[in-house]
Amino acid sequence: MMVLAVVVLLGGAGRGGSRVNGAGVESGAEVSAEPAPAEASYDWEKYRREHWSFRPVRKPLPPDVRESAWVNNPIDRFILDRLEQAGLKPSPPADRRTLVRRVYLDLIGLPPSPEEVQEFLDDRAPDAFEKVVESLLSSPRYGERWGRFWLDTARYSDGLGGFLDNRALPQAWRFRDWVVDAWNRDRPYDEFVQAQIAGDLTDPEHDGRATGFFAMGPTYISDGGDPEAKAQAEAETLSDRVDTFARGFLGLTAACARCHDHKFDPITTADYYAMAGIFRNSDVADVPLVPGEVVGRYKEAQELIRAQNEKIRAFVKDQAQRLGVKESEVEKQPGDGLQAELDELREELERRKAASPPQFPTAHCLVDSGSEDMHIAIRGDLRRKGERAPRRFLQILAGEGAPPFDQGSGRRQLAKAVVDPGNPLTARVMVNRIWLQHFGGALVESPSNFGVIGEKPSHPELLDWLAATFVESGWSIKRLHRIILGSSTWRMSSGAVAGNMTVDAGNRLLWRMNPRKMDVEAWRDSLLQVTGELETGLGGVPTEHLLESRRRTLYAKISRNGDRFESDEFLRLFDFPMPRATSPKRVQSTVPQQYLFMMNSPFMIGRARALVGRLERERDGDAARIDRAYELLYGRVPSGRERDLGIAFLSAVVQSQDQPMTPWQQYAQVLLSAHEFMQIQ
Repeated sequence: MMVLAVVVLLGGAGRGGSRVNGAGVESGAEVSAEPAPAEASYDWEKYRREHWSFRPVRKPLPPDVRESAWVNNPIDRFILDRLEQAGLKPSPPADRRTLVRRVYLDLIGLPPSPEEVQEFLDDRAPDAFEKVVESLLSSPRYGERWGRFWLDTARYSDGLGGFLDNRALPQAWRFRDWVVDAWNRDRPYDEFVQAQIAGDLTDPEHDGRATGFFAMGPTYISDGGDPEAKAQAEAETLSDRVDTFARGFLGLTAACARCHDHKFDPITTADYYAMAGIFRNSDVADVPLVPGEVVGRYKEAQELIRAQNEKIRAFVKDQAQRLGVKESEVEKQPGDGLQAELDELREELERRKAASPPQFPTAHCLVDSGSEDMHIAIRGDLRRKGERAPRRFLQILAGEGAPPFDQGSGRRQLAKAVVDPGNPLTARVMVNRIWLQHFGGALVESPSNFGVIGEKPSHPELLDWLAATFVESGWSIKRLHRIILGSSTWRMSSGAVAGNMTVDAGNRLLWRMNPRKMDVEAWRDSLLQVTGELETGLGGVPTEHLLESRRRTLYAKISRNGDRFESDEFLRLFDFPMPRATSPKRVQSTVPQQYLFMMNSPFMIGRARALVGRLERERDGDAARIDRAYELLYGRVPSGRERDLGIAFLSAVVQSQDQPMTPWQQYAQVLLSAHEFMQIQ
């Protein structure tokens, strides 16, 4: 309990979180990042007028630029305008091989086959690239790739969080599959958001499992029955719900207002408990995913089975009492005249079991459990009640006169408020998340913190243009992909330009594509793809033994603390985020343990052997197999020197008892472990 007590006293500072603000690029007035005084009376209009994220979204006109021939769409005008102001030139376009590999890894997280690369190279039609984009967006692999990004935001796991949070979530995968399906169907983002907040109230059969967005989180259980322990556990659970909601959808650290008004942003403790009250009236439950009549038929059948079991038990008990023996003896040897009667009872039980419909599927969901407002908890202690906090949306977004929520828990009204056209945050936050995954860097480099001490946007006008266009398009994420991928900005080379590096080494002005490592899911999936082993079945229960599985990494079983399963250890080694809280973006590390895994793990040795088997089936001779390996792994043919080095290695290496791998298997392992394979250019 000591840890929980400290967190309560600190007001969840670890979640609300502040950090040193990086250098921004936006010009114009800004609200000061000085801490607000205790019991602050915020100047709401000042924040709405001066802080960039609280201003209304206005669609700006794309600026005029000098080098207009470079422009493919309005995105390029915003980017080029900033480059020209800084005296920089954009990098040249990426070559077609690089471009097709980039777009495959970008949209589906898998490299193209050599045949797919060649098909694109041979297609000289003006819309050749657009046809590739459309084929990838229509692939079921797309939802697996981009749905995984959203699962980071949802802090998705299979539960098992340890002390005070040790419950397993065996149906968590149903939320994961709902997310993948929503991305594949291009569910409008406003619907996608509302379903995750209140899907159980609007369409329980189809969208009830969407509320797993909250139900996936920890539900703390006190380690004692005393009031303090119970209050602390409940406070931590509510803090998780508010924090995940505010960071995920709004890019705000609202949980920092748990014990006191937010030190930097216009969020009061009354705001926090207005939101917490919504989730206090929402319980986690296992909810049927079928109509009520299906549930009714199943329960009726189970009642008939239960009644027959009772009838058998009563018969055995009566006979045991009559004969003066134990019930177990009657069950084994009923005696003359009783066996037939007992057999008939048992046969009827089996008939009832056979006639029963199968157990209906369930999912971990939120359900309404009340409609009471909370009181502000003094210093975060739920036992010390302050003023009542009517359930409503954040005042900075809803306005001072916004009516309180009065429909059940309030989640249905909350869902509508989040996607209200007057809310300036929701669209901005999401287009920024999409941009981050396409470029490896976001326009706002603190994707879950658009507050005063978050980063300022590098291109504020572009951010607003994207947000406005996103809403105008019906909140279509696939349309947003098309716009971004159609820009010259996204199609630039990742090559460095010396003069540009001197001015903008961090590439905040986007004068080139950011080169980056694959994340662990794309890397492992790509290994299985090039070796010909990847299984592509959609959805279903997760696999605990990931390194023995051939399914996509998305389907790994993961614990909340990252310490229960084989898959946890592997994923964490390659920078997978711990799903205890919503994750704004992945970190990238390069550490010796990663390369030791590539050199020594049975998984990598197995992939090397599988690759050699594929090469032997598809090509004859070392030179042809080397060429094929380069095409499969890197999307290109080897240079003459690379081919000669490979042949020389294969000729020089002698297999020994100390080295059970053949020369070709050793060579294949080197190629699979190469930096080029795991790099997105």
